[in-house]
Amino acid sequence: MALFLVQHGKSLPKEKDPDQGLSREGLAETQVMAELAVENNVQVMRIIHSGKKRALQTAEIFMKALEPEAGIIKTAGLAPLDDVTAFASNLNKEEDIMIIGHLPFMEKLVSYLVTGSADNPVVKFQNSGIICLDTEDISDPWFIRWAQYPRLD
Repeated sequence: MALFLVQHGKSLPKEKDPDQGLSREGLAETQVMAELAVENNVQVMRIIHSGKKRALQTAEIFMKALEPEAGIIKTAGLAPLDDVTAFASNLNKEEDIMIIGHLPFMEKLVSYLVTGSADNPVVKFQNSGIICLDTEDISDPWFIRWAQYPRLD
């Protein structure tokens, strides 16, 4: 199983959009990343997201590109300050899935899955970027297989 972890695309400030939907730049970068995912043969069974507008919009762009069999699903437990250990305990290691969420949750989730501690940073996310975690066998630990970002900075 592989996990494809994505921080939502760049969003509008609350003053312009109280729900903080994606900005033009966020839409464009997310589209580029979705196209790169297709070019690199990323395949997922489902895409899950937090339900916040910016995560949903990001999920919709990836869904159109990747066409996951089970579609996109709003999932509780992905808010910025939610408990990563509770979320991780419900992961199914038998499906390739994409998770679209927010910081600091996403960085803490990777840290927890790779090191066993949410407080040991192992990777930095970028808006619209993809971090791929994998395991050789469902009983093996997670490792970072690759990362793809919209820009190097």
